[in-house]
Amino acid sequence: MSVEDFDVVVAGGGPGGSTVATLVAMQGHRVLLLEKEVFPRYQIGESLLPATVHGVCRMLGISDELANAGFPIKRGGTFRWGARPEPWTFHFGISAKMAGSTSHAYQVERARFDEMLLNNAKRKGVVVREGCAVTDVVEDGERVTGARYTDPDGTEREVSARFVIDASGNKSRLYTKVGGSRNYSEFFRSLALFGYFEGGKRLPEPVSGNILSVAFDSGWFWYIPLSDTLTSVGAVVRREDAEKIQGDREKALNTLIAECPLISEYLADATRVTTGRYGELRVRKDYSYQQETYWRPGMILVGDAACFVDPVFSSGVHLATYSALLAARSINSVLAGDLDEKTALNEFELRYRREYGVFYEFLVSFYQMNVNEESYFWQAKKVTQNQSTDVESFVELIGGVSSGETALTAADRIAARSAEFAAAVDEMAGGDGDNMVPMFKSTVVQQAMQEAGQVQMKALLGEDAEPELPLFPGGLVTSPERMKWLPHHPA
Repeated sequence: MSVEDFDVVVAGGGPGGSTVATLVAMQGHRVLLLEKEVFPRYQIGESLLPATVHGVCRMLGISDELANAGFPIKRGGTFRWGARPEPWTFHFGISAKMAGSTSHAYQVERARFDEMLLNNAKRKGVVVREGCAVTDVVEDGERVTGARYTDPDGTEREVSARFVIDASGNKSRLYTKVGGSRNYSEFFRSLALFGYFEGGKRLPEPVSGNILSVAFDSGWFWYIPLSDTLTSVGAVVRREDAEKIQGDREKALNTLIAECPLISEYLADATRVTTGRYGELRVRKDYSYQQETYWRPGMILVGDAACFVDPVFSSGVHLATYSALLAARSINSVLAGDLDEKTALNEFELRYRREYGVFYEFLVSFYQMNVNEESYFWQAKKVTQNQSTDVESFVELIGGVSSGETALTAADRIAARSAEFAAAVDEMAGGDGDNMVPMFKSTVVQQAMQEAGQVQMKALLGEDAEPELPLFPGGLVTSPERMKWLPHHPA
């Protein structure tokens, strides 16, 4: 068997795999990406966060393509959750880190979005081979030195590499080669039953593209608009209610919809899609977990291969692309001879575990709370140890920018006069019949939005351009171009 040689081999062509492959190839390294499916292919996880859209996708060079794809614009999120009987809405623009032209994300059809990322990887120099399933890694003592895969003809092949990246998702067993165990959350051992509908109702403008998350007695629903007419709808139920989604899936989903008045209302005139890639009713279970270790010499886990947490805040693609960015920096630093592998990959794992942990801890509290929205904000501030106002902490957490990563924040934050910002808040808070009103009547929201305007003005004047600090004692900082790590040298 002839053995090809690359700097990096990536298993999996989803957002995590495409991102890490592209960012490494952009530094001039030889990268092979192996994907078992042939794109476009179906995938769940359609709701993005601003950190992915305006941070990672900007670094990948596909921001314009993404903006022109016609995906619904997501300006925040809308929840029927907690003690308030009416839905309440948050806006990404409340945070200065996501204000102005970057105060939105998108709801995407993953088949289209993932193919966009994979095609971009090809353009950036990644060798992409579809229909190729990675079956094992090649080892030399403690180090992984390559991978074995099966090509579309069924022929077994081998490739050597300095690094093997497992971005093959939650169903692959490749992650076991890194060592340790996969620990499932006892708190989030839930099940999801989901499908797609045509003709569902939309939230009122300007939040018609928001994800709608609705709590009900058995769990909660997601309701994601993927186009003017297509909607992704899923019910997440507790483990003790698993019998509610067993048996006839059509009947089970209809029963759960009937149990949730708001979702019943939104689907009253809708019909379920029964053909094509969206025609199947699917079930996913036990999807909150964390791997005991994220890397070993020569091998790194990114995305769902390493961890996944309950999707109520649409964190899946964010965690995948964010971990890919962290892994790419580590690989680029090692291949350039700037850092040793252990130092670089310890930074990757610490940062990735922190981001996962922030979402996990806040979600536990979010599920347990049956109080008003200010308590959600307070808990976000506590978990992230964020020095911003309470509501900014909440929005930055679920916008994916609580990590302190300057690469994930807006490069073109637009300043707004504080007085104009305050006047706009007062005007919205005084409106009637708008489902955003409960949020804007909150004093903490008005205060945070006014402060956001002031911070934006400072950003325009360059007054907040402070040197980056490590996230951990003795940790690393990012290089000026955000593609590698650097040791921190205090002034």
